[in-house]
Amino acid sequence: MGRSTSATRAAAAVVAPDGVATCAGLRREGVTPGVLASRCRPGGPWRRLLPGVVQLGTEQLNRRQQLLAATWYAGPGSVVTALDALHAHGARVSPPPEVHVLVPVQRRVCSRDFARLERTSRLPQPIVRDGIAFAPPARAAIDAARHESSPERLRRLLSLPVYYGLCSGSELHAELARGNQRGTAAAREVLRGLGSLTDVHLRGSASQVLDNLPLPPPLWRVTVCNRQGRPVGVVDAWWDEVGLGWQFDTDDNEFPVQKRNDLALIATGVVIVRTPPEQLRDDVRRTARELVSAFTAAAKRPRPQVLAMGMVTATS
Repeated sequence: MGRSTSATRAAAAVVAPDGVATCAGLRREGVTPGVLASRCRPGGPWRRLLPGVVQLGTEQLNRRQQLLAATWYAGPGSVVTALDALHAHGARVSPPPEVHVLVPVQRRVCSRDFARLERTSRLPQPIVRDGIAFAPPARAAIDAARHESSPERLRRLLSLPVYYGLCSGSELHAELARGNQRGTAAAREVLRGLGSLTDVHLRGSASQVLDNLPLPPPLWRVTVCNRQGRPVGVVDAWWDEVGLGWQFDTDDNEFPVQKRNDLALIATGVVIVRTPPEQLRDDVRRTARELVSAFTAAAKRPRPQVLAMGMVTATS
């Protein structure tokens, strides 16, 4: 009995380093159907998760275990998409309770428990990360958008991969045009309203620069007014405590005249840092040095007598 238990544990270590395994994999390593059934009985040390997939334990699953279990259940060629894929590519987003998996259209397998399966004739070329196949960012965002009805959440969802530099606005448009048009009316309308998403990408690049700097979080897209409340200029990021503004020099912004009124802003005592898009993208160290230096200089001066309007608190 001891040898049998030891052999079972050895087999489990081979096929289930993450604590989940397929029944087929366990059988290949010598775990008999009887032992498998015994260990998965109510109150036993293992449990069945999905048809053909077991957990070698009974504790709450982590997300990687759910991803592995869902893709093994879905079968060869399956691809994880939607929010899990965006998260795997680097976007800060919380996945939903279900794992959204794309499977070949001819495969007859149904959604079950936390595995949400979608048959498709247009499987994407996957990007494999840590042994799991994920849909590319544009496809993942569009797949998630098909199941979202809130315009506000749709705007955030479709902006997300551009914000993190995972894909461009044109790639989102192309992906939306290529795929099945069913359930995409709301996404198409929101995407049209978002335009080129150039400013979204710049904001994402700026946020990533700030992530590693010893500066307090700024406020975003602020109109600076004088003491009488008259608008003086617009900055992309604003540190209200010291009167420091940061502008990304882009040609397609909402406030082209006010934003370039640097002399009026400087006349009020505001310290301005201007960063061209190519520098923001290609020279992070220089941008970081300029921001830290400007914040230090602004902190040594009396705060200018200005008001900041239309502030949006920084979010990740």
